[in-house]
Amino acid sequence: MDIATADLYDQRGDRLDSLSVPLHDVGGRPAFHGPIRTVRCHRDNALVKAMLASSGDGAVLVIDGGGSLESALVGDLIAASAVDNGWAGIIVHGAVRDRTAISGLSIGVKALGFNPRRSAKDGRGEVDVPVEIGGVVFTPGRGVWADPDGVLVER
Repeated sequence: MDIATADLYDQRGDRLDSLSVPLHDVGGRPAFHGPIRTVRCHRDNALVKAMLASSGDGAVLVIDGGGSLESALVGDLIAASAVDNGWAGIIVHGAVRDRTAISGLSIGVKALGFNPRRSAKDGRGEVDVPVEIGGVVFTPGRGVWADPDGVLVER
């Protein structure tokens, strides 16, 4: 990433929202940015897996798992698929697993927490709809920037 989120906020803060939800850096790239794509799901990662198996074109997948830490929505195989398909990053308002393996992948991953339990694979949820996390709306197509300081979202 060319510019730190703190500097970007200083320059364009009137057009950005800052996510106050504390997320852990998990991926091998702590700084990433791109256009937003979204999945809203609860303890079911079939849509996440399908989305990250498709061409990412440098996008960031924002997963609204409702903040549930009961099962993981992303693991190492899904994250590796995202790398192979050109995704810039993944932001998970929920849990991930295989964090040691994910840390070795060339992708940005931020997550609320961790759980080794797999999630369901029923395909329940929504794709490319606006999602709200911590009072910040992530609208598909708008920009998102993330680094160790946090996450900024284009209004």
